[in-house]
Amino acid sequence: MNNKEFIAELAQREGFSLKDTADMVTSLVNHMTEQWEEGNQIAVSGFGTFEVKKKNERVSVNPVTQVRFLVPPKLALIFKPSNSIKQKYK
Repeated sequence: MNNKEFIAELAQREGFSLKDTADMVTSLVNHMTEQWEEGNQIAVSGFGTFEVKKKNERVSVNPVTQVRFLVPPKLALIFKPSNSIKQKYK
């Protein structure tokens, strides 16, 4: 499901216009992004937790040329599903 389909489905289920629903989704995503940029985690009750973690630098090897190179540190968004979600899709 892409963004357009998601917004259309949500608008239909909740009875809002497509524009209002798109504005709400955009606002939600923007606010979540701001929180992650500040280093905060977001917990959605019954769904899971989103947080930004720092991955350390590491040495990797190109499998074809066997040349070693350094992969720089980076930030990664991690999702941990809640126990109810884990049980549902086990």
